[in-house]
Parts: sequence; C-alpha cells; structure tokens
Amino acid sequence: MKIWQYIPARLAHALAPWGLGFYAAARDYPTFNWDSFQWKNLFFANRLGIAGGVDKNATMTASWQRLGVGFLEIGTVTPMAQSPNPGKIFGRDWENRNLWNKMGFPNDGSEDVYYNLCQAKTELRIPVFVNIGKNRNSKNSDAENEYLFLIEKFQAIADAFVINVSSPNTAGLRELQTQAWLESLLRRATTVAKGKPVLVKLSPDMDEDELQGSLKGSVAGGCSGFILTNTTLSRPPNCSFAKDGGLSGKDLAEKSKNLLKLTLSALKDKRKDLLIISVGGILCPEDVAERLALGADLVQTYSGLVFYGPEIFKDTAQLMNQPDVSRNVSA
Repeated sequence: MKIWQYIPARLAHALAPWGLGFYAAARDYPTFNWDSFQWKNLFFANRLGIAGGVDKNATMTASWQRLGVGFLEIGTVTPMAQSPNPGKIFGRDWENRNLWNKMGFPNDGSEDVYYNLCQAKTELRIPVFVNIGKNRNSKNSDAENEYLFLIEKFQAIADAFVINVSSPNTAGLRELQTQAWLESLLRRATTVAKGKPVLVKLSPDMDEDELQGSLKGSVAGGCSGFILTNTTLSRPPNCSFAKDGGLSGKDLAEKSKNLLKLTLSALKDKRKDLLIISVGGILCPEDVAERLALGADLVQTYSGLVFYGPEIFKDTAQLMNQPDVSRNVSA
C-alpha cells in the first residue's frame, strides 16, 4: 500500500477500482465468519463492511466480496447523474491519518447504478445497502420526493436503504436532519420500501438536542436503524485542510464514538431491533473490536482502506476469532 502515498490523492482515488480489482482477484477470500448474526431477513457472516462513498456506482461489488467483507453500502446515489463539486475535492494526511473530501455525491445517476447493481446481485452473497441522497441543485422542498423516488427505484434490488441527510458537501442538506422532516419522510419511505429496512445516516456535528430530535423523528417515522456518523466540519489544531468539506480518519474517531454512546443511551428501551452501525475513524482491526464493544451491531470502514489497506477485513477476522477479544455484540 505504500505506493499509494506517492500518487496524488485524486489520481489515487480514480485508480482505486483498477488496483482493488487486481488485488482482490489475486486473493479471492471467502466471506469471513465471525460474530455472524441474523437481522430481520438479512444474514451477516461478519460485522465489518464498506462505508458509503467508497463504491458510489456499484462497480466494485465483486472485488469487495472477494476481500471477505460482511456487507456493502453503495452510493450515495442521486436521481440524476452529477459530477463532483468544482475545484479540489480530495486530500490525505498520511502523518495524522486523516482524509478530507468535498465530493458532493458524484455518481452516474439512479438509472446506471440500478443497472450495475442488478448485474452484480446475481453473484453477491452478502447484504447490500443503497445510500440515497438528493441532487445538489434540487431544493430542500423537493428532497422528500427525490428520496421516495430512489427507494421506489431500488426497492426490488436493495436489501436496505440509507437516508443520507448528513453530508457536509451538499449545501443545505443537513437542514433535513430535523425531527419533523425526518418523521415525515420516514413515514412515507417505510411504506414505499415495502418491508425493506430504512436507516438514517447522521452527522457527528450535532449537539445533544439536535441528536435527540433526529432520533425521535426517525423512530416515530418507523426507521430501522442509524449509521453513525458521516464526516465532520470540525478540524484538529494545525490542520492543513480547507474549512469546508468533510474530515474523516483518526480525528473523526472520538466524535463518532461519542455520538454512538449518546445514541445508545438515548434509545435505551426503544432500541428493540434497531440496527446501529458505527463508522468514522475505523483505521485498524482493533478499532472494529472497540466499536462492537461499545455496543454497535455493525461497523464500516473507509479511511481504513487507505491507511491500513484491504487486508483489514482478513486481519479483523483473525483478531475477532481470538477467544480473548473483548466484545459486546448483539446476538
């Protein structure tokens, strides 16, 4: 993986599908089995998956499966295709193990992603979550209809949906994290999903009152769980990244863990069968074990793929299959 340090960030990002395909084909691991569990009608052979934003167009699904992941999240998908935000959109800090991006949901659009996923599903043996968002030029007043359109579009092929209202890279998107808006959307979304789980991905930058509102609205609307968290607008001291755009990696970890703890505390007896997925600052197998011990049901990684490498799935399986590893996972 050292070679990727010497390739400019945006070029490395563009070359990643080619490199991943070659790497995965040379290994072709089985899906690793550790802490396997059933949730609703979905079976997870293991609890570590790919975060949204990695495989935006469902073009690398076979490679992820060959690396032994427990589940996938593709997207963010928008109704219409859109290009990245203008200017610089990606940066890496190898010393501090942080990533920065200002991509803004670049993807090939719902029609092309739907076709790609239909082709991929014939060979996939792992659950696939579809992360959905609104187009950047759409008004927030039209956002609900766009989310519902995407759920209807992918209903037959997705195993679950992720409502992305927390990216910092689409202007005004985080305004949709309110209690009233989420409850309204989820009431309609769960009907359109026809039994497929619908989760909400939240921001790490909310205060406790905002979080409580988002949780209450989502649960009242019938959501199936939460993904915690998206990237952050906060910056560590002496950070060289721009003030806009989202930070992930090491300096997101504490904020993500804090929101996980707050969410688990807030839900308490309302937890029932809600699925809680932790993501943000998962850089190594030990980080996976820590999030599970804190109470997450599943864990996702993005920055770990950059700073640790794709062997994180195999190495996590080896760690988690050791009898003395501390865990507090759901049955």
